[in-house]
Amino acid sequence: MIRTPISALPAVVGSTVAGSTVTIAGWVQALRLQRAMQFIIIRDHSGTVQVTHRRDGGPLEAVLEGLTAESAVRITGQVKANPVVSLGGIELIPETVAVENLAQAPLPIDERTGPEGRQDWRFLDVRRRPVARLVFEVQTTVEQAMREFAFTEGCTEMHTPKLMGTASESGAEVFELGYFGRKAYLAQSPQFYKQMAIAAGVDRVFEIGPVFRAEPSFTSRHTTEFTGVDVELAWIDSVEDVMSFEEQMLAHVLATVAAAHGAAIEEHFKTEVTVPRLPFPRLTMAEALQISGTGSADSGRADLDHAGEQAVGARVLAETGHEFAFVTEYPASVRPFYHLRPDGKPQLTASFDLLWKGLEITTGAQREHRYDVLLAQATEKGLRPEPMADYLNCFRYGCPPHGGFGLGLGRLLMVLLGLDSIRDATFLFRGPNRLTP
Repeated sequence: MIRTPISALPAVVGSTVAGSTVTIAGWVQALRLQRAMQFIIIRDHSGTVQVTHRRDGGPLEAVLEGLTAESAVRITGQVKANPVVSLGGIELIPETVAVENLAQAPLPIDERTGPEGRQDWRFLDVRRRPVARLVFEVQTTVEQAMREFAFTEGCTEMHTPKLMGTASESGAEVFELGYFGRKAYLAQSPQFYKQMAIAAGVDRVFEIGPVFRAEPSFTSRHTTEFTGVDVELAWIDSVEDVMSFEEQMLAHVLATVAAAHGAAIEEHFKTEVTVPRLPFPRLTMAEALQISGTGSADSGRADLDHAGEQAVGARVLAETGHEFAFVTEYPASVRPFYHLRPDGKPQLTASFDLLWKGLEITTGAQREHRYDVLLAQATEKGLRPEPMADYLNCFRYGCPPHGGFGLGLGRLLMVLLGLDSIRDATFLFRGPNRLTP
C-alpha cells in the first residue's frame, strides 16, 4: 500500500473518504502503555500522529507492547477525528503494525546530551529534532534559488577537480595525500579552475561543491570541509560588477527562503528572514579599521579580526539599518597574487569581503588577467611559476577581464537561521578534532 505522509492525514479526515485505510511509515517517538489503552506517537519527516489501540489481548497488543523509542515501523489503519487528541485532533486506529527495525534501548542520546555527543550520533540527532531537519530544507531552497538566479544571469554550472597536482594559491592550508606514488592535494578552492573556464570561453561560471581547508581553527565559524558557492564573471568593467551580481543573488535567495520557510524559521529559530535593500553599503578597509577601533589605515594592521567584523557590522546596522556590508580595497599584502591592483594604488587590491551581521560570508575580487603583471605579482609573493604553469598558460592567449567570489554555504545558513555554531548548519561536521562519523 502507498505510504501516506503524516502531514497529509488531516486532509484525509476532512475529505469524503474520512475513515479510509491509510499506511504510514516512521519512527516511534513516544509510548504511553496504559492498563486499558496503548498510545504510540509516530514521527516521519513531515510530522507526528498518535496511534491509539484499545487492549484486547490480541497479537497487535503484543507488537505494540514490544516497541521501543525510535523503532522503524509501518502501520496501516483508520484515520479518525478526535478533538481530545492534542496532535491535530486526529488519531490512527491501527489494523496492522510491521516492525521494520526494532531500536535498541536505551538510546545513546537524549535531551540532555551536549553538542559533541549529538555530533557523535548525528543521524539520531537530526531524526529526532524537526528544527535540525529544517536546516537542510532551508539549505535546499537556498541552493535552488542560487541556481535559479545564476541560470537567469547566463551562468554555466561547472564541476571542477578537487584533486590537484600542485598546492593551490599560496600552498598553505591544504591537505596532502598520496596519489599513485606521488603527492596530490585537496582543492582549497576552485579558484584556478573557474578562471581556466573563463579562459576557455565559458562566459559566466557557477559552482556549488566541496572545499577543503587544512586550517587548525577551533571556532564556531570554521570547518575543514565545507560547501562553497563560487561564481566567476567574464568581461567585467570593475569589481563593482561582481558585488552587484552577489547582492542581487542574495536578495533573490532571501526572498525565496522567506516565501517558502519564513513562518517555520520564525517559529523554530525565533528569527525573521529579511529581504535586503539594494545596493548593500560599501566601505573601504581603511574606513572599516577606523570603525572597528582596532587600528587605522597606517596602523600596521591589514585585516579585520572577528571582533572587528562584528564592530563594523554593528555600526553599519545602526547607521543604515542594513545587515550587509561590503568591505573593499584590501591591502595587497593580505590578498592572493591573482587579485588585480587598481591603477595608482599598487598597495591595494580590487577585492572585497561581504559581512552579514558582522560575519564574513564571502571573499571576492577582480582578477589580474594580464600575464606579465600576474607573473610579477606571483614572484613578489615568493611563488615559483613552474608549479603553476597550467594556470599561468591561461593568461598567455587572450584571457578576458574577469572577477568572481566564493561564498561559504554553512556560514550563510548559520547567519540566516541565527545558529550558534557552523556545526549545526552542517550534516556531518569536519574539524581538526573530528573525522567521524
